Amino acid sequence: MTDNRTLRWFLFAYLALVFVFIFAPIFFSVVFSFNSDRFPTIPLGNFTLKWYQTVWNDPDVWEAARTSLTVSLSTATIATALGFATAYTDYRYSFRLKPIYLGLVLLPPTIPLIIMALAMLAWFAKLGISGQVMSIIIAHSVLTAPFAMAIIRLRLSQMDPSLEAAAWNLGANEWSAMRRVIVPFCRPAIISSFCLTAAVSFDEFAISWFVSGLNKTIPVIILEIVTGNIDPQVNAIGSFVFLVSMTLVIIAQVVLMTRRKKEN
Repeated sequence: MTDNRTLRWFLFAYLALVFVFIFAPIFFSVVFSFNSDRFPTIPLGNFTLKWYQTVWNDPDVWEAARTSLTVSLSTATIATALGFATAYTDYRYSFRLKPIYLGLVLLPPTIPLIIMALAMLAWFAKLGISGQVMSIIIAHSVLTAPFAMAIIRLRLSQMDPSLEAAAWNLGANEWSAMRRVIVPFCRPAIISSFCLTAAVSFDEFAISWFVSGLNKTIPVIILEIVTGNIDPQVNAIGSFVFLVSMTLVIIAQVVLMTRRKKEN
């Protein structure tokens, strides 16, 4: 009993250290965004909203925010649709080259981002769409679709295979069974996939920097601000990005956990 309690406290302490290691830089970034001093030093200066006001009045930041929002929502829609189609194909059909098919589907996240960005840049230049918002959306969709596929396929693995066949026996065609059986069952995973892929797209920098051209996203404009000098408004922008990303991830997790509790 004592050994189990010691092990439990050790695991709790280890988990606490992991969270501190991950979130301490983010915490201090938020703290310094309210610091009146230009340089992030301790002791802190006075409390101020000056850096947030600077960001609020910067038209370039607003334009980057609009671009990031457009890209992330469009990417999430496309990636979730592709992920659902891929996951359902894996769940529903068996064919000879299926392992190769799944390997190709899951390949993009394993490719170094710089290599993928350069490949995308060359491809878009050949197609004549380099430097457009659509280029960022396509590139982000390729990167994030495998995440959506993995989440939705995990959900489909929990489904009784006889449910779809029962719908067919009751007179439903394939599209009707998809709409009334498959999609409702996968809805929590679809919502979670949408939120997660939107968060990944909103935060993604390397590919955006290569293919965006003049259409800067929030991560790209952060790099431009910090290049060559220290500007505290980056902490304010970073706090906003962190808030958006964490909100999307939390929504994704809450949707999945809520659905799981209802089913149990």
